[in-house]
Amino acid sequence: MTNEPMTKLGAFYPVLATRDVAASRDFYTRHLGFEVTFEADWYVSLRRSDAPQYELALLDHTHPTLPEGHRAALGGGLLLNFEVDDVDAEHQRLVVEAELPEVLPLRTEEFGQRHFILAAPDGVLIDVITVVPPSEEYAAQYTGA
Repeated sequence: MTNEPMTKLGAFYPVLATRDVAASRDFYTRHLGFEVTFEADWYVSLRRSDAPQYELALLDHTHPTLPEGHRAALGGGLLLNFEVDDVDAEHQRLVVEAELPEVLPLRTEEFGQRHFILAAPDGVLIDVITVVPPSEEYAAQYTGA
């Protein structure tokens, strides 16, 4: 057994298994600024032009590229964090104007976030965050790494 890391990492990105690839694509492109870089009826690759190092992919949960016994769409339990400069403006745009389903209202947390959470297709949660100074109690818990 070795503790050696993998060879050089070329990319790392989540692939979301979804029941409706088109609806998920539309959500991420329309509301979160992603652009399609590859599209098939069963798989879509997305990227943001302002942050090309961040990718997201969508995969039809029934596609045979997934091993038998693992072909389930997301049903919750996945939270994607999006750090932005102005969470209040994003809340206005996404919740108030676009009327997307909010599952946690806009609030400021003592651990150093002002945020709200949306529900995306297939139960994925989107946590939109602006980093704010944490309380003194939480500031002491940051390692500085």
